[in-house]
Amino acid sequence: MSRALVDRNVPSPEASFASWWARRVLAALSCLEHGALRIRQHGQEAVLGQGAPVVTVTVHRDRFYRRLALGGTVGAGEAYMDGDWDCDDLVALVQLLAANRAAQGALDGAATASVQAWNWLQHLARGNSRRGSRRNVSAHYDLSNTFFETFLDRHMMYSSAVYDRADMTLEEASGAKLERLCRKLALTPDDHLLEVGSGWGGLAVYAAGRFGCRVTTVTISAAQFDAARARVQAAGLDDRVEVLLRDYRDLDGRYDKIVSVEMVEAVGDNYLDGYFATLGRLLAPHGLLALQAITIEDQRYAQALRSVDFIKKHIFPGSFIPCASRLVSSAAAHSGTVLVSLEDIGLDYAATLAEWRRRFEAARPRILELGFDERFLRMWRFYLAYCEGGFRERAISDVQMLFAGPAYRGRPWRATDSGAAGAREVGS
Repeated sequence: MSRALVDRNVPSPEASFASWWARRVLAALSCLEHGALRIRQHGQEAVLGQGAPVVTVTVHRDRFYRRLALGGTVGAGEAYMDGDWDCDDLVALVQLLAANRAAQGALDGAATASVQAWNWLQHLARGNSRRGSRRNVSAHYDLSNTFFETFLDRHMMYSSAVYDRADMTLEEASGAKLERLCRKLALTPDDHLLEVGSGWGGLAVYAAGRFGCRVTTVTISAAQFDAARARVQAAGLDDRVEVLLRDYRDLDGRYDKIVSVEMVEAVGDNYLDGYFATLGRLLAPHGLLALQAITIEDQRYAQALRSVDFIKKHIFPGSFIPCASRLVSSAAAHSGTVLVSLEDIGLDYAATLAEWRRRFEAARPRILELGFDERFLRMWRFYLAYCEGGFRERAISDVQMLFAGPAYRGRPWRATDSGAAGAREVGS
């Protein structure tokens, strides 16, 4: 562990490193044990930690230190949005902080109680009641369908792809994810599949078109509802796919199979038991439920529930990241299902995010043409890097879980299973 201050011989550098706010930030980061952080400003340089990787942060405005000291990592993200600082590798910076939990804790611990309390009150006001869920989902997913088209694959899957090979394109890996989920569900033309969280209709069209099943897919995003209906019509699958603008809590009927892909994060811990109770009521006793979910380490779940990070405040209002044990225990207690398969695809998400980020940066002129400003671009750049770094460092992960109903007696899908038996193309 080390800390050095190098004078670049600027005649009258601003004494940023000597300010009270800067000293507080440098003290919080002085316990770096894995890798090094280089902070540059006004011709001066502070180096914290030692060894690789070495990540360089360039500070443009002195207020950066105050915002970081008062707001912790959330304050850092907000300062980045406003152009107060830049970094030579945002993903590596996130990994550096994730690998140094003590330093990150000290940084977030430096935030004042009033800032933390205000963020928490804002988060509580974004609860996932029926009205709250519609408001929260609209804040993110109704930004612009065209915006999401600039960086997602042709299936418009806004969730982790599955890279069966390192040389896969995003389109190939996204298709591999869809195929994997459908095979885990053992879909056949006799099945009626419920999808909770339509996205832009990619999974519903794939399942109905390739496996011949009937699909009912539901969303509470008006923009996604319109896009999903148009996608179904374009595929000629109106007779097999029904798109509903409806909250999952208002569904009825029975379904042979249910799938929900990275929608549970919008449910919230307080509503999770009710979510699984609803799915259990809708699932036929012989049925299967496939769930893809972003997860956090079990050991950090309770603390994460009590805190508000950059994602909760600025990207996904009302969201949470569950841990695997919370999902399994809630499903067991409230849905009547049993876990029969769990597959971790966290590193696949890192690769997915890297490709989204590359496409996002390449689409910068188009995104500006859509009416989004530079602050929005910086917010999304920070968000994508923040997530990618978290997955690469395994601070968060992504899993595909398969749950079976009480009357299910089949053999669950295995990674060694292959072939296209039972699949057929439907529609055009």
